[in-house]
Amino acid sequence: MQYYVLAAVVLALDQLTKWAVKTNMALYEAIPVIGDFFQIYSHRNRGAAFGILQNQRLFFVIVTIFVLAAAFLYLRRAIRRSDRLLAVALSLLIGGAAGNFVDRALFGEVVDFFKFRFQFDWFGTPVDYTYPIFNVADIAIVSSVALILLDSLLAWRREKKEMMRNDG
Repeated sequence: MQYYVLAAVVLALDQLTKWAVKTNMALYEAIPVIGDFFQIYSHRNRGAAFGILQNQRLFFVIVTIFVLAAAFLYLRRAIRRSDRLLAVALSLLIGGAAGNFVDRALFGEVVDFFKFRFQFDWFGTPVDYTYPIFNVADIAIVSSVALILLDSLLAWRREKKEMMRNDG
């Protein structure tokens, strides 16, 4: 049950922060948090990460339905196996995917607002790079992927140790 609560908390936090941005900021308005480096920036994205596949709403809705269904199935399996790390990862994935799904399904676009701009001198060459703007759901999704990879590596390591024990 706690994993479903985690997914619901991620979804609620994502929707609450997006609502706050939409209702309190004009589109493209920026609020500096740490100068030009980190800003809350009201932005809309009709595509996926890094702005790819713009205006493919139906595609994203359909894919997200399948991703959510698979994630719920794997979450049930992870809970039965007491695989806590994978269950947390899948909960984050469900909450994040559901958060962006709500935006796409209801409004046709996702509200993004975390903006990071990197400006520095790299051995005499000025660098000015703005990372693609993102939201709470995106943080949850990226974190879930990292945890799933970690869980896979740990499982591979356990299997390798078990094989060495059986061979020796």
